[in-house]
Amino acid sequence: MSNYFKHKMRGKSPGEIIGMIIFGGIFITGLAILFGFIIMWLWNWLMPMIFGLTTLTFWEAAGIFILAKILIGGCNFGGDSSSKKSKSKCKKEGKGDFSKWKHYDDFWKEEGNQAYQAYIERLTTKAEDND
Repeated sequence: MSNYFKHKMRGKSPGEIIGMIIFGGIFITGLAILFGFIIMWLWNWLMPMIFGLTTLTFWEAAGIFILAKILIGGCNFGGDSSSKKSKSKCKKEGKGDFSKWKHYDDFWKEEGNQAYQAYIERLTTKAEDND
């Protein structure tokens, strides 16, 4: 990991590095505040009117955002998800493997319509047999 930072920071002065760290911290803090206010605004706009719930403060909205991220946000807790070291058990089980979908269009062009028609015929035959 230290080689990665050495490579990325090569040729940068200490002032630039400190500036990047400060800007990154301000940016992340700004995003967190923005998400908190967006969740608070949406909740206070919709939930009391629809479900009769109470309104939220900023900190309650931020807590709901964090809780939702923990509960349904998945198992990727940061870091480089493409590296082999950081692949977690949850990554394998949770979000699924979409590499097989690249074959979907070819399948549908070649066999999909015929398979669908055969399925419909089986359904209609089965329905007629039950009558």
